[in-house]
Order: sequence, then C-alpha cells, then structure tokens
Amino acid sequence: MPPSDSVNWLREASRFIRAHRQKTFVVYLGGELLQSAIVEQCAEDLLLLAGLGIKLVLVHGARPQIDAQIAGIERTAGSTPPSDVFVKDIRITNSTMLEQAKLAIAMARAGLEAKLSRAALDTVERNTAIPIVGGTFVVARPKGVVAGKDTGLAGEIRRVDADAINHCLEDGNIVLLSPLAYSSSGEAFNMNALELATAIATELHANKLILFTDQELVAVGEQQAVRQLTLQQARELEVREAAMRRYLHASIRACQQGVQRTHLINFQINGALMEELFTRDGCGTLVSDAPFDRLRGATIDDIGGILALIEPLEAAGVLVKRSREKLEMEIDHFHVMVREGTVVACGALYEFAEAAEIACIAVHPEYRGHQFGSAMVSALEERARSKGVGQTFVLTTDAALWFEEQAYTRVEIEQLPVERQQLYNYQRNSVVLTKQSDAGT
Repeated sequence: MPPSDSVNWLREASRFIRAHRQKTFVVYLGGELLQSAIVEQCAEDLLLLAGLGIKLVLVHGARPQIDAQIAGIERTAGSTPPSDVFVKDIRITNSTMLEQAKLAIAMARAGLEAKLSRAALDTVERNTAIPIVGGTFVVARPKGVVAGKDTGLAGEIRRVDADAINHCLEDGNIVLLSPLAYSSSGEAFNMNALELATAIATELHANKLILFTDQELVAVGEQQAVRQLTLQQARELEVREAAMRRYLHASIRACQQGVQRTHLINFQINGALMEELFTRDGCGTLVSDAPFDRLRGATIDDIGGILALIEPLEAAGVLVKRSREKLEMEIDHFHVMVREGTVVACGALYEFAEAAEIACIAVHPEYRGHQFGSAMVSALEERARSKGVGQTFVLTTDAALWFEEQAYTRVEIEQLPVERQQLYNYQRNSVVLTKQSDAGT
C-alpha cells in the first residue's frame, strides 16, 4: 500500500525542518494581514516555526490602522484629509498624526500579541509564558526631505542593536518589533514597517526575509504565479508591477545586502507560509541572488540521487541498467541538476574520437515538462564543444521524437563512431540521432 499524502509531505518536509533549525527568519506582517480573518492561522504557523527551532523576528505594520485612526480624527474635526499623505511610500507625519499613529500601532501590536497568545494554547503547555519580547533595539533619525517634501516625524533607521536582538533569539524568544522608534534623545518617529523589516534582516544577516502580501506576483501576460526570481528578473518586474513594487524593491535591497533569500507570500492563502518553507517548490515567490537550480558535474555524493532517477526507467526498459559500482566508476561522465538539495535531473557524456554520446537523460517525475531535460542536453552539448567536439549523438528506444525537437536528426547505425558501433545492442534496437554544432576552440 502506498504511503498517504500526509506521510509523503512529512518525508519531504523533514529535510527542510533540519535545514531551517537555528536559522534566523525576519517576517514582515503588514497591517492588512493583522486585520484579516486569517491572522489567527498565521499566528499558529509562526509559533509552529518557533517550536521547530527557527529564530523569529516579527516586524508588524499598521498602515490601514493608522489611516483609520487619522480619518476618524479628521471626520470629528470636520477637516478634509490631505492629498499628499505619502511621498515615495513614506507617510508625511506631523505631531498630531504621530500621536494617532502611536495609538494605532499600540492597538495593532496588542491585537497581534493576543492572537499569538491564543494560538499558544494549542501549541505549548498551558500556563507557559509566550516567549515574545520587544525593546528599543532600533535608534531612529528623521527621514528629512524626500522628493522635495519635508516628511516631518517620519523616521529611518540610524542604528540597529543586532547583538541585543541575537541575544534574545539565542535565549529562545520571539522578537516582535513595531514601526515606532526613538532617536538617541528620545524623540519618537513613525517608521515604515517594510523598510524596518528589510533593515533588520540585513543587520542580522538573516537567512530569510519573509514578506506577507495580499496578492500573488503574476507576470504580465502569464496566468501562473511567478515562483522564482533572480535579482535581475526582480529589477525588471519592479518597473512594471506597480502593485508589488515596494515588496520587490525590499526583496532586491535585502538580497543585495546579504540576506540569502526573500520570500513574497500571499497571506490570503491559508497555510501558504508552511507550504513555502517546507516543500521543494513552495507557493510564494522566491527572490535570491544565488541560482535556484544548480547544474554541475556529478560527484560520488550524488549517486543516490541519480539512482533514484534512473532505476524506474531501467525497470521500464527505457534506460540500460547501471549498477551502483558502474555508476561510481563513470561518475565523472555525469552532470546533475539540483534543486533545494535534491537531484532533479541527470545526464551523461561519453567521448569518442570524432563525436560524443549523450546518455542517461532522466528527470524527476515532478519536474517533467519544465525544460529540465532540454537544459541538461544543452549543458552536455556545451561540455562536448568545450572539448573540441562538435558532433553529439544519442541512442534511444522511446524518446526519438523529443530529441528531434532538440534539433537531432535520425541516422543509420553506420554513422556512429566505429568504437560505438561495436557496442551497439541489436536486441534493444535503439534509434540513432545526431546533432552537429560548432566545436569550441
């Protein structure tokens, strides 16, 4: 009997649980999330992460809460709200607005702490204190003039006490920061929560910056959500995607300043955080300066992953059977594509006098149809060209049409290198296809 979906999920998640343990994640919780119905489920998921040994810094926003607070005062006073409340996503803040912002931020924080407290009843023993701490970890200064406008009491970070935050995290606490900070003289400033989360992640050299949004990132002209972005791709989308621009800008800045990975997650999808962190493909958008899928030469450590790919195809007669011992002897011929530590594609290149054979192309079942096979073939062709070999060939019993789509042409057995003709298995009756390209110099 095959294992249940939950068992398969747990098996897949276990490697991520080990990888994430004792890592530092900075999580941005916008005010829109805090006033949504799904905030309770999000609180439960955050406490679950803490229970798995992940060091959490939570930075909450309060933009809609501040808007509502200010609007209420303006309606009472009978005044019209100003049209220039924001400049470059910074709230222009006077002393009256700051006092209202303090109230709104305090209520937003209290509401989040209440949700975390309630969630703790299901995740920790009753009467156990929730390890959530705050403090004056950030020293602020005035934002000053932005785009020709004085932003008043809007602030920006002058200094982050990273050592104090790390000390709290090492003691097993969750650190919760609000978008309100003070100067060294005690003056209060209204902070941009997204900027605050980005700066905290940078100063802590966090492993991940997680940004909750109220939508998925879908590229123009595409139906499916964008799951992965390099920095260059993120920059290109930042220009076009007005709704997600500030999140993309934060992601780019964080990655440029040393944060390993940034995740944009749609909080309206229940369980999105867990799926993003504990499955190979996730459900948000991952932005990283590092390549997501590494295509490289195989090593002895990859043999288990290669066997997992090729053994089902060998059993079906698609590939010629290779023992572990033979694979160990031929490992230098192999290339692998690795995603999140898992070998998802492999292929081999065998050189002859005047041509090179591409063999053993295999792709993980979950990644077929995603051009991984084409990428592997192209990489092996490039390797052959770098060695001065311009002609490659393949022998296949069931993928002739696919190779023709890769610009290969069917030929007779006699056109194989003589040495390879002598090894031809007439019982398999494989189709022979070749491709000619310019050899490297």
